[in-house]
Amino acid sequence: MTPESFIPTAIGWLLAAAVFIFVLVVIIRSIRIIPQATAGVVERLGRYHKTLMPGLNLLVPFIDRVRPLIDMREQVVSFPPQPVITEDNLVVSIDTVIYFQVTDPRAATYEIRNYLGAVEQLTTTTLRNVVGGLNLEEALTSRDEINGQLRIVLDEATGKWGIRVGRVELKAIDPPVSIQDSMEKQMRAERDRRALILTAEGTKQSAILTAEGARQAEILRAEGDKAAAVLRAQGEAEAIQTVFSAIHLGNPDDKLLAYQYLQTLPKIADSASSKLWIIPSEFTEALKGMSTAFAGSVGDLANRTTEPEAPASRVAHAPVPVAPAQTPAEPPQA
Repeated sequence: MTPESFIPTAIGWLLAAAVFIFVLVVIIRSIRIIPQATAGVVERLGRYHKTLMPGLNLLVPFIDRVRPLIDMREQVVSFPPQPVITEDNLVVSIDTVIYFQVTDPRAATYEIRNYLGAVEQLTTTTLRNVVGGLNLEEALTSRDEINGQLRIVLDEATGKWGIRVGRVELKAIDPPVSIQDSMEKQMRAERDRRALILTAEGTKQSAILTAEGARQAEILRAEGDKAAAVLRAQGEAEAIQTVFSAIHLGNPDDKLLAYQYLQTLPKIADSASSKLWIIPSEFTEALKGMSTAFAGSVGDLANRTTEPEAPASRVAHAPVPVAPAQTPAEPPQA
């Protein structure tokens, strides 16, 4: 091959290679694969043309341009703490978390320049408006209400941007250090007050239960004493009835009764506090019966012996020795 023939051949090969590369580039730029949960906005000659959905898409090379892909998944963004002034002029630091999702890629691309920064600024201003109408205690205890108001306001404002706000959460509400110390002291005092109240309630319940137990014990003791007294009285009544029946069945004579009466007399004076012994009227009757009994016994002995009979009047009126009542010695006076 001569040098003159080699030059056209080389040029032909270069042209063929250039054409192949051009065709390859055209094919590559004509095909665009979009991942799942993302979307792409296509501009044709600088104007919006269409939105590419996940999968294989065909474009016109060098005419269509695809903007950066947009994530269609729900996103979670935590914003830095924001100082907010409450109704009672206290500055609190509030951390917020936003859950949002892009629903319209075209609106998110052309209606707002930076939708993430816009959501942050809108959250800060809305949070200041909502918390500014509450005092510190209401702000600390009304998180659900604040979250609901923030979500409604943000959802309405971001709707035209193609963004849907799902949830708004307050991570933390930090009051000033001095307010925190005062709150801790208040909580400590409240806990001490509750502890004292519980202690007093326990003491009260203990006293009530103790009194109730003592009352029940006294009632049971009184019922026991009553039952014992009733049983004791019934026993004594039965004993008296038995003795009375035995006496009537035995049919005792006056001599036996007089002897038993004389045996009972010492028991009447058997008391340490007895100062005076009063002899009842029945005592003379007992002595008369004893005298009659002794007179009858002496008459029988006189009939059996040879001694002269003693006058009946002397035997009948013979004095019977009676032991004087013993007066117990008085205790020494203090």
